[in-house]
Amino acid sequence: MRKIIHVDMDCFYAAVEMRDNPSLQHVPLAIGGSSDQRGVISTCNYPARQYGVRSAMATAYAMRLCPDLVMVRGRMDVYVKESLRIRAIFADYTDIIEPLSLDEAFLDVSGSAHCGGSATLIAEEIRQRIKQELGLTASAGVASCKFVAKVASDENKPDGICVITPDKLDAFVRNMALEKIPGVGKVTMQKLQRMGLATCADIRKYPFERLQKELGKFGSVLWDRAHGIDEREVNVTRERKSIGVERTLNEDIHTLEACRAFMPTLLEKLHERIAAHENKHTKGKAVRIRTQGIKLKFSDFQLTTVEHRHHQLDPEYFETLLLEAFARGNGRGIRLLGLHIGLADAAPVEQLTLPLEQ
Repeated sequence: MRKIIHVDMDCFYAAVEMRDNPSLQHVPLAIGGSSDQRGVISTCNYPARQYGVRSAMATAYAMRLCPDLVMVRGRMDVYVKESLRIRAIFADYTDIIEPLSLDEAFLDVSGSAHCGGSATLIAEEIRQRIKQELGLTASAGVASCKFVAKVASDENKPDGICVITPDKLDAFVRNMALEKIPGVGKVTMQKLQRMGLATCADIRKYPFERLQKELGKFGSVLWDRAHGIDEREVNVTRERKSIGVERTLNEDIHTLEACRAFMPTLLEKLHERIAAHENKHTKGKAVRIRTQGIKLKFSDFQLTTVEHRHHQLDPEYFETLLLEAFARGNGRGIRLLGLHIGLADAAPVEQLTLPLEQ
């Protein structure tokens, strides 16, 4: 039986800033945004969350919720360095590591002899080492499949652990709220609620064919997850030829102007992600760009991608791609925007989905 650990750092970027600047430890803190309040927040610490501040929230709205919110410009080079130190700790326990972003990863410790082969003890030891060696806290979920481990890691945040043993997995999944399942966002949840579905138990009683008809391929995925099925392995290589960022919107937008309003923030995140990739994989050398692309997901969940050859990152060229992609919507609302570049050489997946942290 597989033993999967999902490790998720607690408000990673904010935690690094609080560690490095003790004066920030007890104040509501957010990373990102901009001085003119037109940007969005990458993440925030727990005092800020008590005011309702969340990742991907507009800075201006966050400041209204919390007038004393302290905004700090992110230091991506520092976050990348700390992430590498965390992954070095992971590597002491297993070679089967699947990073999802700078602040979280799956580990398959099924064959690990550490801690007597106990995934629970390995997870606890990793968390303690991160705290002692880096001065940061992490939460962990332990289960026999990936999606349950990921959900479990959020159960006892911050600085907690949740272990779902095989004999308790079915009950844990059966009572799970559907919004906890990775991939079920706000819009999808609204659609599920209209279908009368709120928990995995509801999905289990719902006709599979109708679920598939309503949700397409994701209907099959949701059916499996509701039954505790996730056969995906922890993927070590995850080779792909792209670096991208995307954002799912709280509400559908319907105009080109609204789309354009999100482009500067996405571009900034794309530049950060490219820089992080170059620091980690190309020893600081610039990546070789093959294509430039844009992705839109419409209100009916249909996805369209426009990608053309372009050998340098050109912000203005995204406007051309946006016009072509937007025209395909035929008036439909847009619920997700994404930007990406295609790489000339194979590279590990570097996909970042906002919000960055939960």
